Amino acid sequence: MDIRSGFRNAVPGIYGRVSRSYKTVCLFGDILHREVDLGLLRDVVKNFQGTSKKECSLCGFTGFFKAFGSPPRWDAQCPSCGSLERHRLLALLLNNTPSILASGAVVLHFAPEACITTLLKKLDIKYASADLDRTDVDLKLNIEDIDTSDEQYDIIVCSHVLEHVNDKDALSELRRILKPNGIIIIMVPIIEGCDMTYEDDTIRNSKDRLIHFGQEDHVRVYGADFIQRLTGAGFQVKVHTAFGKEAVRFGLFMGEKIFLCSKAG
Repeated sequence: MDIRSGFRNAVPGIYGRVSRSYKTVCLFGDILHREVDLGLLRDVVKNFQGTSKKECSLCGFTGFFKAFGSPPRWDAQCPSCGSLERHRLLALLLNNTPSILASGAVVLHFAPEACITTLLKKLDIKYASADLDRTDVDLKLNIEDIDTSDEQYDIIVCSHVLEHVNDKDALSELRRILKPNGIIIIMVPIIEGCDMTYEDDTIRNSKDRLIHFGQEDHVRVYGADFIQRLTGAGFQVKVHTAFGKEAVRFGLFMGEKIFLCSKAG
């Protein structure tokens, strides 16, 4: 047994305090060595626990929301239910437009987020969650090749999934299993200042995908042409956008969009 292990086992409380102090000294040493912008660091510390009180459209919490992401987005995460901006935007849409989820609707939810699952399960619908890799879902389905018959679902929820997969195949499959009068609720991260979607099939490893697409498991960055991808896949599209006082009140990402897709005639 080395000296460090012996010290830790003999007096764990003292060891813990010494260890934390040492790590703090190392952190500040690293900050000074790297010439970190201390003004930026102060800004992060000041705003990390929230800049102003917000309201959660999912759980009803009112108070300060936490920062989330890298780089951090202020006022992004509800500390009560864990919802992010996109979850609260979707909840507002569903709460304000109850006709979308009619009683008895058959609903399929890909890559289910816990807070949205909780919301949907409170409704009088036939709900099923789906994912290819997760084990905590109702159905094991590959969105690029969905193992179910045609025209099965009234509503399909597909939030922040398409940027991870072959979206041409996925959209074709989603359209196939949607009932004639059904709706697919789609959300994706978009840089609308870019006219075109940026993708490159030769970028395959996680490190390069992080550099190019902003996340290790993303395969593209959508641009303003995303809606053309939807119409090109045979959908007519309505768009709901986070905006104004509602976005401020509920801590939404101003300009974030929900695409409501139905089969084009």
